[in-house]
Amino acid sequence: MPADLKIFADAMRKIPRGKVATYGQIAAVAGHPRAARQVVWALNAFQGLPWHRVLGAGGAIRLPGQQALEQRLRLELEGVTFRGSRVDMAKHQWKRK
Repeated sequence: MPADLKIFADAMRKIPRGKVATYGQIAAVAGHPRAARQVVWALNAFQGLPWHRVLGAGGAIRLPGQQALEQRLRLELEGVTFRGSRVDMAKHQWKRK
């Protein structure tokens, strides 16, 4: 399975510092727009991915408890700003070139 998930991991590696993408956006960039769940599987299958830069729809952090706090802190250290509990997607969403 990890070989199949590599396309999602490769897409995640392209997200630059200070930018974020949604699970669905990563799936679309990888050529599988309805495969957001497989993006989560790729995050679990590969080490060293910028996991903190991948969010739920609308910029929501979807991790539980301490993991959510760590994700928010990592993003803030990269200069990502929030509007309440969600990332300001208008400002920080990765625009693939």
